[in-house]
Amino acid sequence: MFEIGGFRSQVCGTRPHRRAFLQTALTAPFLAALPARHAQAGFGERKARSVLVLWLWGAPSHLDTFDPKPGAPSEFRGPLSTIATRSGGARFTELFPKLAARSDQFALIRSMRHGEADHLKGGTVALTGKSEDGEGLAPNFGSIIARNRGEGKLPNFISIGRGGLRDVTGPMKGYGGGNWGRTHDPFPVACSDTGEIDLPTLKLFDGLTPQHLGNRRELMQQLDQSQRRIDAQQQARWDASQQRAYGLLTSAQARNALDLSREDQATRDAYGQTTFGQSCLLARRLVEAEVPYIQVNWSQYVESMTPNCDFGWDTHIYNYDLLTDRHGPILDRAFSALLDDLKQRGLLETTLVLTMGEFGRTPRINGQASRDHWPQCYFSIWAGAGVRGGQVIGESDSRASEPITEPISPAMVGATVAELAGIDSQVRAEMRVLPGARVLHELF
Repeated sequence: MFEIGGFRSQVCGTRPHRRAFLQTALTAPFLAALPARHAQAGFGERKARSVLVLWLWGAPSHLDTFDPKPGAPSEFRGPLSTIATRSGGARFTELFPKLAARSDQFALIRSMRHGEADHLKGGTVALTGKSEDGEGLAPNFGSIIARNRGEGKLPNFISIGRGGLRDVTGPMKGYGGGNWGRTHDPFPVACSDTGEIDLPTLKLFDGLTPQHLGNRRELMQQLDQSQRRIDAQQQARWDASQQRAYGLLTSAQARNALDLSREDQATRDAYGQTTFGQSCLLARRLVEAEVPYIQVNWSQYVESMTPNCDFGWDTHIYNYDLLTDRHGPILDRAFSALLDDLKQRGLLETTLVLTMGEFGRTPRINGQASRDHWPQCYFSIWAGAGVRGGQVIGESDSRASEPITEPISPAMVGATVAELAGIDSQVRAEMRVLPGARVLHELF
């Protein structure tokens, strides 16, 4: 079932509900200003047909997940025990038994670092490779890949989550096109815990179905001819976005990719009946539809300080309650199911799966028995597209406060993602993105 604004469509003989007028934002992200160029990657031919980022917005604690320090004093190590993995002597916390049993399928980096402790600034650095500065705002890694690939049948960069990335003070700037403009922002899709899909940028009037959009389009074209109060540039952008929106709605491929009711119940259950779990399943369907870049966002808000709000991974308080009862089990189940599903369908070798947040959390436990922001050391997990599984890259000190090996920067992450997607250093230079960042060849 999927919903477009208020429009829901369901297969298996059930009659759909439908309502509301088709309305596209003036800056919907469908235009590509550069011609497609499929450059050869430094690893040989392009490894990643699709890139799938699991974005753990709010920043998970590295000590309580994938870089525990069981020998550290209690105020650092926390109450969680550790378990063995299939990655040599590496240990995870007890919250991730399924991922521990599959650690031979992914590489873990434990030496990520940057300098921004604010969610909005840290998220921008983590997803663009640099802070906003006098040169402006760099594009998201997904916008880079989408622009390089050129026009496709589906949007080249799709973001799955409940609303934009933000904290209680406002939105994160580095989520999309940056200096390139909002036409390079991701196309937003929301997915509920029951698998209902919502396309927030599109709305339908009561009684109007996708099958009727052709006539509606003719009417709107006639009305548009009489409207001259909108700036010409905005009008052109709106027209192009509207055309792409109609194409998305009327495309059988798009409707199929966005319809989770086509999945059998066993597969739905494997991912878990949670928003994140069903979003990961939707992401797998978009990988099958050959969408170049998909980002699954864990949460809409961070810095929420009451138990009735969604914290994301921002666990200044209730850290161990949330990790034990919610975050750990949901991530362990959904991520494991995604790896299994991609592998069984023969998609893992052509799909890069990258899991990370904007930074880590303080090594020392705070006064609320939780942890605060810590960009000096955190983790990322890489799978597929030729990544050599079972390895741990980088090492932190005895309290996970600093890397004691080469720090891995977000720019290195971006360069590696781009390289795997077929955007080599020459093309990156032509696009003026990720200057001087080295590729993480040790992943392969």
